[in-house]
Amino acid sequence: MGTAKRPSRKYKSPLRIWDKPRIERDKILRAKYGFKNKKELWKVESVLRNLRLRARELVGLKALNLGQKEEKEFIATLSKRGLVSSTATVDDVLELNLENLMDRRLQTLVLKKGMARSIREARQIITHRHIAVDGKIIDSPSYSVKRDEEDKIDYTDTSPLSSPTHPVRAKKEEQH
Repeated sequence: MGTAKRPSRKYKSPLRIWDKPRIERDKILRAKYGFKNKKELWKVESVLRNLRLRARELVGLKALNLGQKEEKEFIATLSKRGLVSSTATVDDVLELNLENLMDRRLQTLVLKKGMARSIREARQIITHRHIAVDGKIIDSPSYSVKRDEEDKIDYTDTSPLSSPTHPVRAKKEEQH
C-alpha cells in the first residue's frame, strides 16, 4: 500500500529488461511522444493493462448475462476520456493500444495544436506553467485530456507566450 514517505508504485516494470524488440519499440515511442524516462511509458502501459483487464471482466459478465449497466458506465467513462466513441463496445476497448492513450496526453495535444514546435518544447512550456486547460494551469505533461477539454487548451493569462507578439510565437506563425 505504501506510506506518505514511500507511496506504492503506479506501474509495473517489464519482466525482461534486456528484450531487444521492446527496447527498440520503447526508443521509438520515447522519441515520438517525448517521455522523460521509461517509467512514464511503463505507467501508460499499466493504465492500458488495467483497462483491458476491466474489459475482459465485463466480457465474462456478459457471457453470464450480467453487467450491462457496468459496461455502459465503463464505455461512457472511456468516451469522456476520448479513448473510444460513445457507440463503442467492450471489444473496441480490447483493441486499444499504447498510442491511443499517448495521443490523449497534454504534451501531445499541445504539439498537435501548434502551440509548440517540437514534442520537447511542448513538454517544456507545460512544465514551466505556460499552458492552461479550461482556465486551470496544468504543469504535468502526462495529464490525460478529456474530450470536452480538448478545445479549451490555451496559454495562461500570466504567460508571456499568451501575447501574439512574443518572439517565439511570431516564429511559429512565420513557419506555418
